[in-house]
Amino acid sequence: MPKRTPLYGEHLSLGAKMVEFGGWEMPVSYSGIIEEHLAVRNAAGLFDIGHMGVVEISGKDSLPFIQKLATNDASRLSDYHSQYSILLNQNGGVIDDILVYRLPEGFTFILNASNTEKDLAWFKKNLSGAVKIEHRTDVCMLSLQGPKSELILSSFCDINLSPLKRNGCALGLVFGKKCLVSRTGYTGEDGFELFLSAGDVKAAWNGILKEGRPSGLIPCGLGARDSLRIEAALPLYGHEYTEEITPLEAGYGWAVKFDKDSFIGKAALIELKAKGLKRKLCGVVLEGRSIPRHGMAAFADKELSLSAGEITSGTFSPVLSRSIGLLYASTDLAGLGGPLFIDIRGRASAGNVVGLPFYKRAN
Repeated sequence: MPKRTPLYGEHLSLGAKMVEFGGWEMPVSYSGIIEEHLAVRNAAGLFDIGHMGVVEISGKDSLPFIQKLATNDASRLSDYHSQYSILLNQNGGVIDDILVYRLPEGFTFILNASNTEKDLAWFKKNLSGAVKIEHRTDVCMLSLQGPKSELILSSFCDINLSPLKRNGCALGLVFGKKCLVSRTGYTGEDGFELFLSAGDVKAAWNGILKEGRPSGLIPCGLGARDSLRIEAALPLYGHEYTEEITPLEAGYGWAVKFDKDSFIGKAALIELKAKGLKRKLCGVVLEGRSIPRHGMAAFADKELSLSAGEITSGTFSPVLSRSIGLLYASTDLAGLGGPLFIDIRGRASAGNVVGLPFYKRAN
C-alpha cells in the first residue's frame, strides 16, 4: 500500500487526481497541470510535499559525518541557513540530492521521497563517531511558491519575510502554530517551504488556500511541480540523477567543494575532471507539438542513425508554448543551436539544443 500524507483527505475533497509516486499516493493535479503551472509563474501555488524525507543529524561529530557524506561544505553554514548538496557513491554517481539545514540544535536533511529509506541505510552504513540520526515522520512540509507567495504568507505569519534571503530560514508562527519557514523551493520561482507538526498541517493547508485565494493562489499537484522544475532545469532523481551519473555531468559542479577534506566519491570526480567530461546535460526545444518523454532516443540526424543521447525529462512548456526536453548528449553534440532529432514513436521530431534553464524568473 502506498503511504499517504496527513492531507490525503483534503486532496480528495478538492477533486484531485491521485497517483503513486515514490511509494506515496499523491495529487498529480486538481484544476489541470497548465492552469496550476501558470498560477505559480504568475501568482502562487500551494503544494503538499509531506512525502519528502526529513532527517535530523545531531551530536558532537555530526559536522565531520556530514562533510564525509555530502559534496558541499556544511562548515560554511551559519544557523538558520541551508545549502544544496549531493550524496555520492564511491564512483562519483549520485545517491541523492538533498538540502542541508543548520539549526541551533543540529542539522536537518531533506531527502527525496523515493530515496529516504535508501539514504537512511547509507547514513547508518557510514556512521562514525558521536552522531544521532532521527527520521522525523512527525514533521510535514508544505511548499508555497510564486511571485505573490511572500505577500500571502505575510498575512498569517509573524516572521518579517522581506529580509529572509534565498536558502535562509526562520522559526515563527503560522496561524499561531510553530513553524520553520524556509525561502526555498523547486519551481524556479520565489517561494517558501514550511515545516509543521503533522497535527497542524491540515489547518495550515486550508488556511493558506483561504487566505491566498484572492491573490490567485490555487492548490497544485505533482504534474505542475514537474513541468515547473523542467522549465527551470532542476534535476529529478531517477531522471537527471542516477547512481551512474555524476554532478559534474549534470552541471552541478558548483555544489561540489573539492577544497574541503575528503568525501565519498571525491577521488572519482577528480579523476573524471582530469580526463574531461564525455557528456553533459543540455536542453532541447522541439519545433513541433510532439512531447519528448523520459527514455526517448535522441539523434544528430533526421535519419535517426547517429545516436546523440536519451531524453531524461520532457514536457510541454506553458511559458514558452513549446515542447522541451532535458538529455545527456556527448560534449561535441551539446553545442548551443545545434540540431537534434528525437525518436517519437518512430518519427524524427526536429529540435535545437538550447542553454539551460529554459525559464528564469526576472528577479
